[in-house]
Formats: sequence, structure tokens, C-alpha cells
Amino acid sequence: MKKSVILYSLLFAFQISAQTVVENINIYRDSYGVPHIHGKTDRDVAYGLAWAHAEDDFKTMQNTFLPSKGLMGSYSGKEGVLMDYLVSLLRCRETAERHYDDLSEEIIQVIEGYIEGVNAYAKSHPDEVLVKNSFPFSVMDYLTGYNLVIHFFSDTGDILGEILNGTVETVEEANIKMEQKTIGSNAFAFSRKIMQNDKTVLNVNTHQPLEGPFSWYEAHVISDEGWNMLGGLFPGAPFPMIGTNENLGWTHTYNYPDLIDVYELKVNPKNKNEYWYNGQWVSFDIEKVQLKMKTKLGFKLKVKKKLIWSEFGPVLKNKKGYFSFQSNAFENISSIDEWYQMNKATNWTEFKTALQMMSIPRFNVMYADKSDSIFYMSLGKVPERSGDLRVNQIMPGDTNAVLSNTFLPFEALPKVLNPSHGYLFNTNNSPFNCAHEEDNVNPKDYEEYRLGYKEDYNNRSRRFEQLISENEGKLSMDDFYTIKYDIQYPDNIWTPSGASVIFKENPSEYPKYEELIELIQNWNHRADTSNIGAAQWAIYYRNYLSLKKMSLSERDLISLCLKKTNKHLMKHFGKLDIQLNVYQRHKREGKELAVPGLTDMIAAMSSAPDKKGKVKPVHGESYIMIIQYSDNGVEVETVLPYGNSRVMSSRHYTDQMKMYARQERKKMSLSLDDAIKSAVRSYHPK
Repeated sequence: MKKSVILYSLLFAFQISAQTVVENINIYRDSYGVPHIHGKTDRDVAYGLAWAHAEDDFKTMQNTFLPSKGLMGSYSGKEGVLMDYLVSLLRCRETAERHYDDLSEEIIQVIEGYIEGVNAYAKSHPDEVLVKNSFPFSVMDYLTGYNLVIHFFSDTGDILGEILNGTVETVEEANIKMEQKTIGSNAFAFSRKIMQNDKTVLNVNTHQPLEGPFSWYEAHVISDEGWNMLGGLFPGAPFPMIGTNENLGWTHTYNYPDLIDVYELKVNPKNKNEYWYNGQWVSFDIEKVQLKMKTKLGFKLKVKKKLIWSEFGPVLKNKKGYFSFQSNAFENISSIDEWYQMNKATNWTEFKTALQMMSIPRFNVMYADKSDSIFYMSLGKVPERSGDLRVNQIMPGDTNAVLSNTFLPFEALPKVLNPSHGYLFNTNNSPFNCAHEEDNVNPKDYEEYRLGYKEDYNNRSRRFEQLISENEGKLSMDDFYTIKYDIQYPDNIWTPSGASVIFKENPSEYPKYEELIELIQNWNHRADTSNIGAAQWAIYYRNYLSLKKMSLSERDLISLCLKKTNKHLMKHFGKLDIQLNVYQRHKREGKELAVPGLTDMIAAMSSAPDKKGKVKPVHGESYIMIIQYSDNGVEVETVLPYGNSRVMSSRHYTDQMKMYARQERKKMSLSLDDAIKSAVRSYHPK
């Protein structure tokens, strides 16, 4: 560890407390509880953001911090100790210490202010602290936890699971897994050349979990140093990660290049602590850690774990052998700097300069600004692979010749700026299909880069293309909202698993279930709350995905799915022809509403089993922001699935549910004067 880092850690509390004056920080809460935080400096604002977010969701914020100190197991038991173990296995703290000096002074100031705010809140609210003596947190603790989050953004969690299960995905398996996980998001950017109102429009529409550590919190940060950003952030983030400032905005969707290289190791049969590397047996790097795990009886159990590393990264063993992997997250904490610079950008040139840092591990970027520029890019730290280096396959880990130590530059990744037809889109589909066919990127131009993309299209991309082609001439805002809130599948529903074959089956071949099949086949592929057919398909589809892994013939699989679907409907609802609003209910703390949408629709809604045979939406339309840029300024509308607070006693725990269910939005402003005038509460964070 560098001396400067050690000194910083020792003097952390003193340095921070000496620099931030809380009287310079004002928090203005609007009628929906959204904090508008103003301070003299960006550091002040970060302090205020930490305080405001802690007021609304301190528990989840702590869940993101505790693993960095090896304390998650002390709080949540078996699941938590796994997180603590990963921090050690992935050497997150070592990464943070090694790359601390890569960060700009500006982002260090922001992080310091944020951590100071978190620590101050914990000191003022000791009854809300989850683990005794866990505070204060240091900047190095914070960056350690941040690196763990970047690992999850980089597919590390998936790779760990695949190695331990003894599988590495084929392309088909990857598609089916994504179908089951319902990962997705939508992003549209329309220029003024196709908008009737002569405005540039950006659709921020990420599909994330509706609750938990990766659900969105809305905030507005304003400093006298030129920071003015409104948008969404995850617990623990010191700034909005998507949204808009006074000049430009952006959003993200998941992309799927091959980000991680997996290696099979040859272990010495005479000495399991050695592996074959560059023509000789070399020793693994072995460490032992002791972790604490809370038991069901309440006491702490000490857990000892062995950590093994090779030149190819962490080592895991399964029934097939020993494996290591390389992730872009092993050398990455600078993405926090990149997102911050995107926050502060005032025009396209500055925003592009921020992107060229190439630290964000993955994500599509959809951008628009007040100058009517729109831009799409499939961003990511993608290993530069040449020669025999494989994409989406395991490689032999016996020589450094198969190690990729560099990443593709900005120029090597697919992107489109200001397409001639005036629109860009991404629904987690291929980056080579992001615009009108005449504006699309040619995949042949990128073959040499070996990006490893797994997906070409999905139902949302196909439906978007259909909708945009049906609109002749310029679009009105009503047209835009019609596209954004579309709840119609394309005529031929795309299911990698093969579930859609039911639409072509002969009902007479399944005499016990003819009525059910006819309900599914006669369905109009819409998911209005009053629709009949949507719930039946949703139940059948869920059964198909769960039973697909069984070794059954297609005919037997369909029969079993029909049987289970029929039984479910009759048991819980007493009939087959129920409407979607009977089956799918948006719920929180006594409130229960019908919501439209199903998995992989543009207005996506993915649900999980709830009580009495019903389902509750858990993933999909997680944060909606519609931004319009014009010569007169920026217009913003937003909505969250529940509210901006995770505190059950708060009126903002559920106050946006009705808007959300009705596909409505609230108006927001980037003006400090508006924030002050509309505030229902204003205060300093103390």
C-alpha cells in the first residue's frame, strides 16, 4: 500500500470533518420527497446526497458498504458471508489501493464528502446502524465496496456460478438464461428532424429490480461549481448514474459483449498446490481468511476460507477441474470518475471526452442534448483478443500467451452519432441494429475486434421497429408516449426457450386442455390489465421455463405445462378465463393495484409468485424519465414504481404507485429557484 493511502486512512476522520460545513448545504424536499440538494461545492452536495439518501434508505446503503469490511456475514448470515468472501477472493481492497492514485482530485473530493455524510448520519442515528462498530467508513472502504459492485456489473457473479456448476454457456444457453433473468432496459433518442414539436427527446427507461440494492433512487444535485444533475442512482452512489443536466442527458441499457476470459488449469497430480504455467510447475498464491457469520440462533460463527490465485486470476474448483478467470473489474475503480465527468459535461465534446476514459465496465449509452445531437454507443472494457484467444469459450490456462492484458479503445466499439433518419434505440438487442437500416453500424467493420455479442434481437426491438415504421412523417409527443408505453408483443413472439411453439399446436391433440390452448392461441398478444389471454400465457410461460430443464420430449413438456397451468388457474381462481388484473398485482404496504405489461414488452413487467396464486411485479419499468430538449430549456417527467422512500412510515413509501400503474409521470425541474419555491421542507443535514 502506498504511504499516501496509509496516511489518508489514518487521518480520514480529521481531514473530512475539517473541510465540510453543513450550513452550506441545503436539502429541499418536494411534494414527492425527492431531495434537491444545493451546496457551495460538489463536495458539499455529495455530503447532502448521502444524508438525504440515508434518511430514505439507510439500511440498503449499509448493505452495499458492509462487505468491504467483512461485516456482511455478521448481519445477514450465510448470504452475507458469501459477499465478504467475494471481497477477499476478488481482492477488491487491493484493487482500490492500487488504483487510488488514478482518480482525479475532483472525484476524491466528492467521495470524501459523500462518506463524511454517511458517517455523520450513522453517528446521529445509532439505532439505525445494522452492525455495531461498523462505522466510520473510510474512503478506502468505500472504494473496496465500489469495486465489488463493478464486478457484478462485469458478469463476475455469473462466471463464478458457471464455474462452480461446471458449465460455461453456449450462445443458446446464454439467451435462455437472459430470458429467465428478464434483464433488460429500453433507451430511445429522437432528434428534432422527426419530432413535430421541434424538440429532442430522450427516453430513460431502465428495467431494474423494483426493490433492493439495484433499484433506483431519484435525486437532484446542484452546486455553485456548476454541477446540476437530476436522475437516478443506486444506494451508495455519490451522484446520479442516469438522467439529465441543463445541457444533456443519457441513460444506460445492458449490453452483452464477452467481458470475461475463463481458463482451465492443469494441476500437478503430485502436488495440488501447483499448476502448469509457461513450461513448468508453479505454486498457487494461497491465502487464508477468517470471516464471521451470524447464525439463526443469533451468535457469530467464525468461518475459515482458503483463497487461491493463479496468474490467470482467482481459482475455483468444480467436478471437472480447476478454473481461473480474468475480469475487467480487477483493475477498475476509475469508472466512478467517468460517471462523475459525464455528470459535469456541458456539451457533446465534453461528454465524449468522459466516455473516452473507457472505465465503465459495460452498458449501452444513449445520449441527447439541447443542440439536437443524439448518440448511441455499446460501451465497455472489452478484452483485446487476437490470435488463438477465444470468445465465449474456455481457454487452456498454461501459458501467458492466452492472457489479454489490454482492452479495446473507444474507436473499436460500435457507435452512431446523429443518424440521418433521426432516431436511435436499444432494447438490449444487437448494437448493429440501433437505428434505421440505412444508419446502422456494419458488423463487418468490427469483426476483427471479436466483441463476442450474444444477442441479435428481442421482442422489444422487433416491436419498436414495427411501431416506428408505422408512423409516417413526424412524431407527436402522443406518438412518442404510445411507443414508450407499448404493451403489445410482435405477431411472432420470440422465445429462445421454444415456449412459443404452443401458438402453433393443434388444440385437439390435447383434449383435456383445449379451452386453455384456445385462450392462449386467441390472445391478441397485448397485456392490458383487462386482457384475457395474457395471464394464461404468463402462467404457461413460467411453467415452461421451469420445466425446460427436464429431459422430456416436446410433446410431453407441452402436456405437463398445460396440466400445471390449468391446475393453477382452477385452484386459485376457479376458472380459466381470468383477466390479467386478477393475476398480476402491484403491491406495497396495504396498497394493491393492477398494472399492465409482461416480460420483454416495451413497457416490460416481470413478476414473481405472491400469495393466493397471484404474482407481484419485481422487475421491469423501474425508473422512467422522459426528457425534452429545446431552445427554451429542458422539460423533465419522471416516475418510480412505489415512491422515493424505503421507510414504511413515510408517505413517500407508496405515493407514486397510482401514477406508475396508470402510466403517468410527475413534472420535475432543474431550476434551483423552482426547487426552493416548491419545497415542502427545507433543512441542513444535521
